[in-house]
Amino acid sequence: MTEETNSFSPIRLIVFVLLLMLSVSFMATWYGNNVNLPRYCGKVDETIIVLRKIMTEETPAGDESRRPYIIAAKILFLLPKYSEEDTESYLLRVRDYIQENCTS
Repeated sequence: MTEETNSFSPIRLIVFVLLLMLSVSFMATWYGNNVNLPRYCGKVDETIIVLRKIMTEETPAGDESRRPYIIAAKILFLLPKYSEEDTESYLLRVRDYIQENCTS
């Protein structure tokens, strides 16, 4: 055996991991925009109200069903809040984002 066949080259592994990470990121973005976002299109106002509760209350759902809160919370991952952004500005940005993407 030659020395070249036994030596480990990390370049292939690094390239593979980078491509894998990029593909996961791309697929998550695609899924968020094409599957999750349309759930909010018909009920923007309700989503904003629930999202405000999630951001401001300790137990937003209380004894109610948690499903609407879980669905609305996904927005926090689709469109993260900036570190210096206050809640009202963020909610306006979310509303604009949903309306802009639902009409196109």
